Amino acid sequence: MARTGRPRAFDEHQALTRARDLFWSRGYAATSVQDLVDELKVQRGSLYAAFGDKRNLYLKAVALYAQENRERLEAMLGAGPVLPVLRRMLTEPASLTGAQEGVERRRGCLVGNTTAELLPRDEQAGTLVAAAFEAFIQTVAAALRRGQETGEIATTATPEAQAHMLLMLFQGAALVSRAQPAHDQFVAGIDAALDALREH
Repeated sequence: MARTGRPRAFDEHQALTRARDLFWSRGYAATSVQDLVDELKVQRGSLYAAFGDKRNLYLKAVALYAQENRERLEAMLGAGPVLPVLRRMLTEPASLTGAQEGVERRRGCLVGNTTAELLPRDEQAGTLVAAAFEAFIQTVAAALRRGQETGEIATTATPEAQAHMLLMLFQGAALVSRAQPAHDQFVAGIDAALDALREH
């Protein structure tokens, strides 16, 4: 009879969520395996058995983050006017990233942070990032297409081109927000960009 082994004594999804938050706060290089062992409260051997090495755990954490963000974005853009949702997403990046109050709201976007830290040298990370960006573009383009049909969004560019612009704007906003810019100036910049999308 094949041995099934002892069941792991921890919740893997909960452990992955904690790892995601630790990597998100500190970055990949600055997070040690011992940091993960301490934060996840698991034995080193159990960590390796469940997730492999640190890099593999990081990639799984980024994949989880990207999936959660796509689900959150789809829910936000599900119905109704598009521009107010886009404005909230851009002026409050944490509304999409899911960061909580306080310093967590200044962690930026984990996908963007991964881009800055690991690309272009890490091919697997690059594949994850590209998939996350493409999911953003597809989801936002679908909402913009709906907005063009209702007369809310300008038809001077394709929804895909507009979504690419918003991806770059969101990533920039998530990065700039980490520096706690003057709120009025930050919002004014977002409003100026969104005005190009509005049907006049």
